[in-house]
Amino acid sequence: MAVKFQYNKTSLQRQKKDLQLRERILPTIKSKESALRLEVRRVKKEVEDLEAQVEQSIENFDTMTALWSEFDPSLVRVEDVHLETRKVAGIPVPVLGEVDFEVRPFSLLNTPSWYMEGTQLIKDLATVGIQAEVGRLELDILQHARRKTTQKVNLFEKVQIPGLKEAILKIKRYLEDEESLSKASQKIMRAHLDEEKEKRRNAMEAESEMEAIV
Repeated sequence: MAVKFQYNKTSLQRQKKDLQLRERILPTIKSKESALRLEVRRVKKEVEDLEAQVEQSIENFDTMTALWSEFDPSLVRVEDVHLETRKVAGIPVPVLGEVDFEVRPFSLLNTPSWYMEGTQLIKDLATVGIQAEVGRLELDILQHARRKTTQKVNLFEKVQIPGLKEAILKIKRYLEDEESLSKASQKIMRAHLDEEKEKRRNAMEAESEMEAIV
């Protein structure tokens, strides 16, 4: 994206102002990018750990297939998920709050003794699964923000700042050349005027000499 400018002092001042603004903002944007990059790495690791935890829990359930075949999964359902918000380098991201479960009443006398523990295991597994899902959403938001910030850093560092510096240099050279030409023209004009004055003075002296002879 080429920098648009004109060869005059007003444009020169505008380019200087734009350059100063970008040079002042760039360190802040780079700090934001660094913070987002670190947070992306942390959240990614957290999500991977949660997903591994879910897979491990499912494998543990598989070893108890005979027991779980007796369990009624409709006894437990997620009633509500409370999401909160935190900011990372100014970017709002979701954070899991409380997860509300509804557990249908069941008879402790007519169900296996491990049913109470089973309902808690289901709730724990669901909570970890929801945490992983919220983490993936958070990761997507952070990765998008990090990519946009990196693009802005590259735009400033590789396009706009060099482009503005080049434009300023071109305008300065043009104005310097224009000033040099103007000074040269003034010298030529002054020399021409001096020459005309000298001619008139010589003519007047010659005329005076002729009058004296006559």
